[in-house]
Amino acid sequence: MTIDLDELDRRILNALQEDAAQTNFQLAEHVHASPPTCLRRVKRLVEAGVITRQVAILAPEKLGPALTAIVEITLDQQGDERQVEFEELVATEPAVLQCYRVSPGPDFVLMVQVADMPAYHALAHRLFATHKNVRNVRSYFSIHRSKFETRIAV
Repeated sequence: MTIDLDELDRRILNALQEDAAQTNFQLAEHVHASPPTCLRRVKRLVEAGVITRQVAILAPEKLGPALTAIVEITLDQQGDERQVEFEELVATEPAVLQCYRVSPGPDFVLMVQVADMPAYHALAHRLFATHKNVRNVRSYFSIHRSKFETRIAV
C-alpha cells in the first residue's frame, strides 16, 4: 500500500536520506517547517512504514579487507514455498546484505560481503552447496566500487 506524500513529506524524506542524524530542530530548519510539524510528519512516516529504520552507513575500506560478491542463484524447484524457504535461509546469514527475487534468468541475486575468498568459500558451502534445492550458483567478485547509494528518489 502506498501513502500519499505532499511536498513537505518529500522534503523531509530527502533531508533524512541525506543525514538522518540531524536533530528535529535542524530538520525543521532545513525543510522550512516548524519543529512540531516535522516531529508529527516523521512520526507519521515511521508509523506508515515509509521510514523503516535509521542506520549508520559505514565505509568498508576503513574496516579492513573485504570481498564483495554478486551471486546469482537458480533453484531446482521455483514454487513460492521453495523460494520463501530460500529467502528465510539467506535472511539468517549476516554476510548476505541484500537478496532479490528476479526474473528472467536466475531466481535470486544476492549481494554478499565477506572478509576474503576463504570466507566466501565457507559461506558458499554453508548456504549453497549443502542446500538440496540450489541447482546453480554464479558468482561475480567486485574489483572496484565506483558508486554506492542508498537514496530513493521521492
